[in-house]
Amino acid sequence: MVALLLTLLGLFAVSVPIAMALGIAAIPTLLERRIPLIAIPQVVFEALDSFALMALPLYVLAGRLMQTGGIAARLVAFATALVSWIRGGLSAAVVLTSMMFATISGSSAATAAAVGAMLIPEMEKQRYPRPFAAAAVAASGELGVIIPPSTAMILYGVITGISITDLFIAGFLPGLMIGASLILTAVLMSWIGGYGERRPFAGRQWLCDVWAAFRRAILSLVMPVLILGGIFGGIFTATEAAVVAVFYALFLGVVVYREIGLRELPGIFARAAVTSSVVMIIVAFAAMFAFALQLLRAPQQIGAFLTTVTADPMMFLLLVNLFLLVVGMFMETFAAIIVLAPILAPIAVRVYGIDPTHFGLIMIVNLAVGMVTPPVGVNLFIACGVARISMEQLMRPLAVFLAVLLANLMILTYVPAIPLALVR
Repeated sequence: MVALLLTLLGLFAVSVPIAMALGIAAIPTLLERRIPLIAIPQVVFEALDSFALMALPLYVLAGRLMQTGGIAARLVAFATALVSWIRGGLSAAVVLTSMMFATISGSSAATAAAVGAMLIPEMEKQRYPRPFAAAAVAASGELGVIIPPSTAMILYGVITGISITDLFIAGFLPGLMIGASLILTAVLMSWIGGYGERRPFAGRQWLCDVWAAFRRAILSLVMPVLILGGIFGGIFTATEAAVVAVFYALFLGVVVYREIGLRELPGIFARAAVTSSVVMIIVAFAAMFAFALQLLRAPQQIGAFLTTVTADPMMFLLLVNLFLLVVGMFMETFAAIIVLAPILAPIAVRVYGIDPTHFGLIMIVNLAVGMVTPPVGVNLFIACGVARISMEQLMRPLAVFLAVLLANLMILTYVPAIPLALVR
């Protein structure tokens, strides 16, 4: 098992693509166990033959349609109208918009890119420091994989076999809690630092602005209600909800808002297909790596080792959190889920008796924090690129947001009633 993991890390170190590294690392184990290499295509295609996995490319397409079709812009305008009158209101609008966008896109990077492109320039106009604006976008972007529907949750559910719908439901309250804490943090930092323009509150004008923005965004706001309401109400599955999201986004963009021309559709579909295919290839070869781990009885061996270290579930969760925080600093979220979920999830459930949905949420929230930690935080690169600043300039304001995210992670880890309140 050690040789398998070292081979994988060595391939990562020499910049072998993730999918290829996962497949190549498994080959020595197959040869050692005298398993014919014909098993590779069998395992790979079996992994892709999943109804639940169909949701992943569909949500990617829905996010593309949402960005191009004017849905995202209307959500930004509505969120800004709600809170822009307070000091720091535009930074709060960043988080609020990210929460809305997350209910449709399912992606952290897509959320950070869409919200950052629209709001960082506006924040700069209103005298917010660019490092603070970028930090707010990067931190709130992580909500894209916590608030359902989430492509990370879909992937985790497919790999571990637990209910994706339960994961979606479990992510709802934590997403609201993290979002509310980030809004409070952004506003307090703005007040203390004197960021943004202070606008006098005029009740009638505020109501008029909110109503006008709401009228423009009402059909866009129906989209998350339709998707989440359908899933939580048992009307359709997570995969069927993805189909609904695609058709609704397509209808709004082409027919209602008319911001997507028919000639643009092939390009949108092609870009979504490329993005989806990259993830699907990784998933396919990750199944090969998981197969090798099963042959080596890796979960059982690691579980036996951990029980010699601690028999306390609370201490186990602390060790897992520390481990995943370090992993998230160096490994992309999907890759970390693919490699680690088949090892850690069975240990958490069978050895320590932790609820599988609760542990899944802990792992996803933990790796979401990794998206905003250097040196490999995807959201940081996106936010820095949009704001035209270096990573070093971003770190000081980001440290405050990271502290808040870590506090939320600890609460969710040791108060399982929060994520599981709506599941059962």
